[in-house]
Amino acid sequence: MSRSSAASPLSSARPNVPLIIVCGCLIALLSFGPRSALGMFLLPMTEARGWSREIFALALAIQNLTWGAAQPFAGMLADRYGTARVFAAGVVIYAIGLVAMAYAQTPVWLHVSAGVMIGIGIASSSFALVIAAFGRVVTAEQRSMAFGIGTASGSMGQFVFGFLAPPLIDGLGWQVALIAMGGVMLAVLPLTFALRGKSVHTPTHAHEKEQNLKQAVAEAFGTRGYILLTFGFFVCGFHVAFITVHLPPYIVDLGLEPFWGGLSIALIGLFNIFGSLASGYIGGRFSKPYLLSVIYLSRAFAIFIFLMVPPTPFTVMVFAGVMGLLWLSTVPPTSGLVAVMFGPRYMGTLFGFVFFSHQLGSFLGIWLGGKLYDETGSYDTIWWLGIALGLFAAVVHWPIREAPVERLASVPAE
Repeated sequence: MSRSSAASPLSSARPNVPLIIVCGCLIALLSFGPRSALGMFLLPMTEARGWSREIFALALAIQNLTWGAAQPFAGMLADRYGTARVFAAGVVIYAIGLVAMAYAQTPVWLHVSAGVMIGIGIASSSFALVIAAFGRVVTAEQRSMAFGIGTASGSMGQFVFGFLAPPLIDGLGWQVALIAMGGVMLAVLPLTFALRGKSVHTPTHAHEKEQNLKQAVAEAFGTRGYILLTFGFFVCGFHVAFITVHLPPYIVDLGLEPFWGGLSIALIGLFNIFGSLASGYIGGRFSKPYLLSVIYLSRAFAIFIFLMVPPTPFTVMVFAGVMGLLWLSTVPPTSGLVAVMFGPRYMGTLFGFVFFSHQLGSFLGIWLGGKLYDETGSYDTIWWLGIALGLFAAVVHWPIREAPVERLASVPAE
């Protein structure tokens, strides 16, 4: 390896940044779409199989937990062997999981297919790896906006599949709809080639110390701000997963047509495009910790108002729009803080651990939603718990310092 390539923070080949951004955004769109529409399969699938809502909710809760547990390892593999290989394996597992879910005859196979298989597939093909790949090829000044664009692309997938899923289920049946979405996932494979390569970082400044992966993880978990960020992202997962899975059936419980449930998920995805882009822009210019506190406080207030007003199509759509603006707008500042604190070298791994906390929250949000509904016949308790957690997250993010760790404090930004 030549001296110039050894000093580069990236692989020896110059990355085609526009191509990486475009293909990464398409991957985020196609991979995030199907899993965000799975809540619409709750009613038809449980009615067809004679299962309770808790059984279906547990499968998606396992999916989110598996996703979170696998995410750090997917990040490690991408950091070490390259993002494209991990993406390719992930989309194949994802597609097989969707097809297997269509043919699941027992709760065990539902949990294996919709839970474990799709969870591993998402961990290896979702926006978390996309934004890590973006972080390695754009400048420090561009990262926040690039992360917002990557997150917004995942939201576009939620918007598109939120509209597509109901007519697919009505027209083809829920089984064929799942198989069709599995076929869509395979369309991601050609796009993964553009994200080939990996980060090969070598210190370029006298004060910078080279790290191995174990040292990077130890440094992160020894940093107070990283721990607080991890706690806060738990709440994001709780909110997002509970609403994704249980808002459509909740809307039906309120006496409204199922159409409004599908439209609400689509609107959340649509408005989150704008929310994610705005968050990326604001996070690049103002305090990321303060921005996160405002987002979580606003979520708590939005849920409170939604519970207080009469349930009508209008109030449901307004709630969906507001939550959409606040939905994954947490991702650009959260991932941005990881990059600010520790740099991009092991971002796939370090953001993966933060994301695991997000998925622990997702597991509890989905599972508790189904369990408490089956026990009480109502989602009220889980909604109020979501409000309390939103207030907790607003407090937790406020004291985080947006600054590099001591190892990087005297090193010029990459």
